[in-house]
Amino acid sequence: MIETITGKKDFIESLRGKKATFMLALSTSKTIEVEGITQAGIPDFIHLTPTLDAEFVCTGEVRSIPNLAQTPKGVPTPALLTRATHLLHPFGNIELLDLGMDTKAKVEYFKEHSFNITPSSRIDKGANINAMELFEKGVEFGKEYKCKDDYILLAESVPSGTTTAEATALSLGYSVEGYFSSSFKDVPNDVKKQTISDALKRVEGRDDLFDIVGSVSDNMLIFNAGFILGSTYSKTPIVLCGGTQMASLLLLVNSIVNYMGGELDSKHIALCTTKWVATDENSNIKALLEMLDFPINAYYANFDFSSSLHPALKLYDEGEAKEGVGAGGALMYGLLNGLSEDNIVKQVEKFLS
Repeated sequence: MIETITGKKDFIESLRGKKATFMLALSTSKTIEVEGITQAGIPDFIHLTPTLDAEFVCTGEVRSIPNLAQTPKGVPTPALLTRATHLLHPFGNIELLDLGMDTKAKVEYFKEHSFNITPSSRIDKGANINAMELFEKGVEFGKEYKCKDDYILLAESVPSGTTTAEATALSLGYSVEGYFSSSFKDVPNDVKKQTISDALKRVEGRDDLFDIVGSVSDNMLIFNAGFILGSTYSKTPIVLCGGTQMASLLLLVNSIVNYMGGELDSKHIALCTTKWVATDENSNIKALLEMLDFPINAYYANFDFSSSLHPALKLYDEGEAKEGVGAGGALMYGLLNGLSEDNIVKQVEKFLS
């Protein structure tokens, strides 16, 4: 039920039966203001997507608007999969990283890490991120953080995040055209390409890595690059829960290590995504991961909604949404702890009944 993309199955098998801390990184990029760039949420409320995802994963409720977030086509948030897994086999802890949200989640009793970070600006006009400062905050957090469980599932909710992720990888010199997935089935390539092109023009001729990514990237990528490098001191296993966005995070880590003349022991890092990303004909996560100078173990949860009759869930199998809010890593966690595909499907269906 868990398939290998790159590396060996040994890493994932070492986690079987163990407890994880689910850590959800939340931020907003003003890139969402580009018309048609994303469908990760409700029109006019896209800026609330991270807020709503955090509320639902933690409590099973959305509290900042009346209804569960879904796209205009009726695709419900991938947070359904993460919450379903948590109900069936709970994470040891759920913790939130506020990396620049428009609105804080209305939750209590859950650990929220705040770093005085504001939402980033739209990349076609310059993201306006102090990247070195943000990266250093991530490094410090990685050094100081003490995981209460056996390993960390690091997830994200960043609307327009695949656009900023692709822009980041391109700005760093990686040939990644056509490799990034999207929340859309029919990717709005013209909109994304123009936005990324405008962003890259702004950094032409620059050679300082942090100056470049501070203009074209997003808070989640830069902070977590620091977090990953800072966490090498503790050797706590970290599974990046996501698709091509998390692959771009690894490419950023790769570039920073090379830029600083260091080395990375990547044995404690892995990536896990969904089947919908891994088999997506419009992207290529394996090719992205093979650009890394360090080895990486990467997997996907071989899960789909073929056994469901619910029309909204069928849209996932048709290529909509694909990933987000740690869905792939959460599915992996559930499957490693004895849940069946049928268990998870039925739990997700209950949310929509």
